[in-house]
Parts: sequence; structure tokens; C-alpha cells
Amino acid sequence: MRRVSLLASVAAAGLLLSACGGGSSVEEANPTEATGSVGVFTWWADGSEKVGLDALVDIFDEQYPDLTFDNLAVAGGAGSQAKSVLAANLKSGNPPDSFQAHAGAELQDYINADQLEDLSSFYEEAQLNEAFPQDLLDRLTVDGKIYSVPSNIHRANVVWANVEVLEEAGLDPNSPPADLDAWFADMDKIKESGTTPLAVAGTWTQVQLFENILLATLGAEAYSGLWDGTTDWRSPEVTKAIENYKKALSYTNSDRDTLSDWGPATQLVEDGAAAYNVMGDWAEAKFAQDGLKPGTDYVYFPTPGTDGVFDFLADSFTLPKGAPNPAGSKAWLTTISSVEGQQAFNAAKGSIPARTDVPSDEFGEYQQSAIEDFSSDTIVSSLAHGAAVPVAWLNELSTAVSKFGGPQDVAALQESAASIAEKFAQ
Repeated sequence: MRRVSLLASVAAAGLLLSACGGGSSVEEANPTEATGSVGVFTWWADGSEKVGLDALVDIFDEQYPDLTFDNLAVAGGAGSQAKSVLAANLKSGNPPDSFQAHAGAELQDYINADQLEDLSSFYEEAQLNEAFPQDLLDRLTVDGKIYSVPSNIHRANVVWANVEVLEEAGLDPNSPPADLDAWFADMDKIKESGTTPLAVAGTWTQVQLFENILLATLGAEAYSGLWDGTTDWRSPEVTKAIENYKKALSYTNSDRDTLSDWGPATQLVEDGAAAYNVMGDWAEAKFAQDGLKPGTDYVYFPTPGTDGVFDFLADSFTLPKGAPNPAGSKAWLTTISSVEGQQAFNAAKGSIPARTDVPSDEFGEYQQSAIEDFSSDTIVSSLAHGAAVPVAWLNELSTAVSKFGGPQDVAALQESAASIAEKFAQ
């Protein structure tokens, strides 16, 4: 039996009124009358991310049985390969009906290129301005307009740790270190026990570790100032942060550059081959789906020095200009923004709902703690996941961070980061 949520009905009613006024613009496209297929472009091609997407598609199929979901996922590199394919498709005039992007600065390049529809009226019709928290709405708004709909909120400053490895090194898994110096001291003990202290993979995971060390060393205000120009990249405080990053790298696995994605690094912690992994809370989904228990097999805590700060990113979906099935696109956006869609997707993905009215009692221990933290912590934007800076800035800084892994020249990385910031601040 077809089941359309109250939210879908509200959105559809508003859109239907617009459609009755005549015309065939994207703004007037009616999701309840949509047929055919909806091509959705993501980088969730396997693992726990694919499980989350599948849960969302199940809700979409229930709400819109007259539509067919066309999975256009491209795997690899936290979306880097998918973004390259997407850029080529957009440039050639072949957009999907919707594509995944990170909410925040990552969307700026698409907006500047006039590749996205303004979804402000969709927000009003679906009453999303009341459903999403103001902190999130502020990060979605560009010059008074909103161009994407978030399916979730992730936290990027979480350490995941193997309980058995910590205990073998004489550490209490329930007493996480308070700051970076205490964490480095714990990692010295783990190193002495014969286990790799910190697992990391290729470039984007190293950039995420870098952003965590910047945040832990500088604090929330100065970290955010790196992206808006109020913090000097050439300051002694940033020098100290990069020196801390260099020290953190000294505890990592020697094969880090050959691990293609986050999964293998997290697996090292699951297997007891490493003690810690700094990773977004999509790792929680992997632990759960692999049958591991929080508190027994693994523990989690904010990256030392960042307690009270929530390093934010959100997966969101767009309606590209020229989308072949705009009514179908709006149906997809309605599903991902519905209570039912956000409940199903986030339960599988390890993240938390963007909506504030999704019941939390069906989520796991970690997610319930994250929901509470997001409502009370200081929110900052993730560098590695597109929330802090546009794609071009992130790409150049990622290259500099990757090069640092060889010679580990602190002065060179600091000067490169400062020059890149000056270039994109112009």
C-alpha cells in the first residue's frame, strides 16, 4: 500500500497549489505526480554507507511507488572520484536528478557556476525551516538562499579505540586523555607494548587528522578563523599545531599512504592491530554492522583537546539545473527530509538526524550521545569534508598535507597553507 508521510503531503499540497497556477518551471514541479526514474549520484557504493543508502531507498520506494530509484553511485576516496565524474557530467550538460554533496562551503563552486536550483521555496513548503536547527540552517544559507537538503549530521572529531589494546598497554579505556600531550603519552605506552598507536589511511583521512590536531591545538574560535581569515596561518600557534600533527603522524601505521579509504584504517582498530583511529561517526555504523559492542570491544571519545566542540559535516542532496526529472528530484528530497527517511537512514549510517523532531530512543548509545552533544557543543565546520572551504581550496591544501607526509617540513606546510588561504581569500 502506498504510504506518503505527513511531511510529503504538506510539501505536495504547497507544490500542487503552485502547479495549479500554470507553467512548467522547476519550482512548480509536483512530486506526487512524478513518474519514471530518479537518478541519484552519490559515493556510497559499498560498506556501511551503502547500507545507509539502501535504508533510505526503501523509504523512498514506500512513499513513491510510481518512481524508480536509479543508483548512480561512484566509489572511492570519500567522494573525490565521484566528484570528478560529476564535474564532467555537469560540464557536458548531463546532470543527474540529484547529487550528494557536503553542506557548507563545498557547494559554493556549484552555486558560482549556476549549476544548482534554489530550494528556498521547497524549504518553506515542507516546513524545513522549523524542522532543522538554526545552526544548521545558517550553514546551509548562501546569500539568503538554500541549495541543498541534508540527510544527516556527522561528527568528524571522534577517536575510536580498541579496548583490549588499551588494557594491554596499561591504560583505562574509560578514562580518555584530556589533551594532546596526555594522548601522546598514552600512545608512547601503546608503542612500547608493540602495537601501532594510531591508524590512518590515504590523503583525505590524513587531512581529517590534520584538522583534528588544528582544532585541538588552536581551539574552536581560532580554528574557524583559519577559514574566514581572522586567524593568521603564519602565527606561532599554527606552527605549534603543525608540530603536533607531525608528532601524531609518528604514531601511525607505516603503510598509511597505500590504504585507499577509511575502512581499512578502522579495520586495524577492530582487529587489534592499532589502538586508535580518528574518524567520523560513519565508523560507528561499521563497528555495529561487524557485530562489535561499545564499551566491550571499542570505546569512543572526542579527539583529546576538543571536548565540548562538535566538528560538523552533513551529507546533503541537491536539485541540479537541467535535471531530467525535477518532480522526481523533489520526491527524493522530500523522502530524505522526512521523519521516516531520516530515522531509517541515520539508524544505519551512524550519524544523527538533521531534523530535531525524530525520536531518539531507537538510536544506539553513540548516536544518542551525539544528538545531545550537537544540541549543546560549540559547532565548527569540517575541513576534510567540505564544510569549511570550497572544493578548490580543499584540494590544494590536501595536496600540501599529503606532501608533508614525506619530508615532514613544518615550515614548508605552514607557508603552503598560508599561501593557499591568501589565494582563495582574494
